[in-house]
Amino acid sequence: MIKRTLFICSLVLLASCSTYNSIDTFYNAHKEDNHVTAVRVPRFMLSLIGNVSPEMKSLVGNTKDLRYMSFPSTTAEKSEFLNKQMNGITGNSFIEVYRKNDELKRNIVSIREKRDAVKEILIYNNNNQNGSFLYFNGDFDPVKVRQMAQNEEFQKLGDGLINQYQGGSFTSGINQGDEEEEK
Repeated sequence: MIKRTLFICSLVLLASCSTYNSIDTFYNAHKEDNHVTAVRVPRFMLSLIGNVSPEMKSLVGNTKDLRYMSFPSTTAEKSEFLNKQMNGITGNSFIEVYRKNDELKRNIVSIREKRDAVKEILIYNNNNQNGSFLYFNGDFDPVKVRQMAQNEEFQKLGDGLINQYQGGSFTSGINQGDEEEEK
C-alpha cells in the first residue's frame, strides 16, 4: 500500500514538473503581461509567412505550430527570471545547437529530435532590454536547421513575422479569401 501511494505521488510530481516546463505553459503565463507581443499562427496562415524568404517557405511548409513572443526584460531580476524559465524548458529534452551567453544576455537555438528529423525548434533571445522566443513544431531537416541557425535566419523570421502581422498581411489574406468565397 505504501509503495503504491509513493508511486502515485511520484507520478503526479513528475507530471506537474514536466507540464510546468513547457512552451505552452510559458506562452500562456506571459501572453497577457504588460508590453508583450504574442503571436500564435494558425496552420491555414502559415503559407503567408513563407513569403519572408525561400528558405522560410520550405521550413514553414513543414510547420504544424508556430509561436512568437517578445517581452520586456529591462531589469537584471527579470532577465534572470526569464533565462531560468527558458533553461527549465530546454534543459532536459532539447539539444542546444547554438548558445551565446554574455552575462545575463542570451542567444540560444535548441531543437528536439526524433530519429533523423527535428520535431521542435526553439529560439530564445534576451538582450537585457527585450526578450523573445520563436517556436516551431513540425518535421524539419536537421542540416537545414543548423545552417539557418548559423546564418541567423531565425531572427530574420521573427522580425518578418511581426512586420507581416502588424502590416496587415494576415488580415488582407483572410479578406481576399472571404471575397473569393463570395464570388
